Amino acid sequence: MKVKYRVKTHEDFQEVIKQKQSVSNRIFVLYYKKNNLDHSRVGISSSKKLGNAVTRNKVRRQIRMMAKEVINFDYSIDYCIIVRKQYLQEKFENNKKELSILIEKAIRRIKNEI
Repeated sequence: MKVKYRVKTHEDFQEVIKQKQSVSNRIFVLYYKKNNLDHSRVGISSSKKLGNAVTRNKVRRQIRMMAKEVINFDYSIDYCIIVRKQYLQEKFENNKKELSILIEKAIRRIKNEI
């Protein structure tokens, strides 16, 4: 995923989370916010509860790949994906399906607001 499609700075993360628009399940919490760009951006957060640095980086790489396949970057939405510990107990395909369901919910909610 290219850098322009990522939420990188602490301020950007805080802006998205401050909107308090979120959807969640037992694996992820997904915060979202409409942005002024012509593409979507994704930020991934994994806490130390998830495991050591190697585990957290592996999880972030996997989620980046999932996001690349699941998210339509034509929408102007910023996403912040927070990973829960349950992620490690589930299979990759199940996690991918759960993430796609959350993203669809977020897009539906944004379309309903307009």
